Amino acid sequence: MSLADYKPIAAYLGPVASYSQQAALQAFSEVVWYLKPVTTIDDVCDATQDKKALLGVVPIENSTNGPVIFTLDDLADRDGRYKDLYVNGEIYVDVHHQLLGHKSANARAPTGGTSTPTAADPTPAQPKSQPLENLDHITKLYSHPQAFGQCTSFISTYLKNAEKFEVSSTSKAAEIVANDTSGTSAAISSKLAGDLYKLDTLAESIEDRDDNTTRFLIIGTEPTLPKDYPLKQDPATRTGTKSLVTFTVPHKSPGALADILGCFRDYQLDLTSINSRPSLQGPFQYIIFVEFEGHKLDDPDGRVKSALEKIEKVSQQFRWLGSWYTYR
Repeated sequence: MSLADYKPIAAYLGPVASYSQQAALQAFSEVVWYLKPVTTIDDVCDATQDKKALLGVVPIENSTNGPVIFTLDDLADRDGRYKDLYVNGEIYVDVHHQLLGHKSANARAPTGGTSTPTAADPTPAQPKSQPLENLDHITKLYSHPQAFGQCTSFISTYLKNAEKFEVSSTSKAAEIVANDTSGTSAAISSKLAGDLYKLDTLAESIEDRDDNTTRFLIIGTEPTLPKDYPLKQDPATRTGTKSLVTFTVPHKSPGALADILGCFRDYQLDLTSINSRPSLQGPFQYIIFVEFEGHKLDDPDGRVKSALEKIEKVSQQFRWLGSWYTYR
């Protein structure tokens, strides 16, 4: 009998040592939960929707590189695949990327880029960290697209000529590099992944900003978290509430989006995030994501309920994706 046979499952984007696992470990006690790595964000949503996992953890946005479109596309649910998913909570993880690989047998002192910038190829912003090893032998660079976007200065300066390969997660990148016997590849990943796969650290903290942070969502198929399986959330550290809705607007109705956003103002609900993804119903038509402060199910003055009722009447394809408590 495995742990999964008697513990509730929380699925996360793997493999082991991913930032998603770190988020899961912040939220779930392994004494209570079985944390299950899966291959893609779609797989997290599939496992949760199909009730093969009680909850899931998915990245939603990064403070440096913006929204994670893979997650937004799943929450947009344009084909009805995830009709039962709700957002039940959020987790913040400080993200410090390492360049992982194999030291060159002919290593020399670290150097910066050698090509001369042109008007079409301007000098990149000065990276805040430098290589610990010479990187001339690195010809292939693996990571998740979000990680590439969070380390642009370092890549542009020290790995300008390396070919970039996007993979499903930063820990998957480390696994690939660990299995590359040529020694010419490197991964942008976590220190934890470097330790797990016994890779050399070629550079530390190569993210563009020291405050680089990724926000993750806890998803489930019920509007509230399961009471029988607690998370690592101390009620004494509760700081507020949030809700997330999606909707489309009449494409040829002038001011329709402004009218809907005005509902939040009318009921004094502060917006915390606005995003959009193509609706695929026609060119340049969009599903709008609005996150705001307030809780549909804990709404003592009725402002959230009233605002959502009004928005549902004037929008198209409205969906409440959940409300949750925030913690420090």
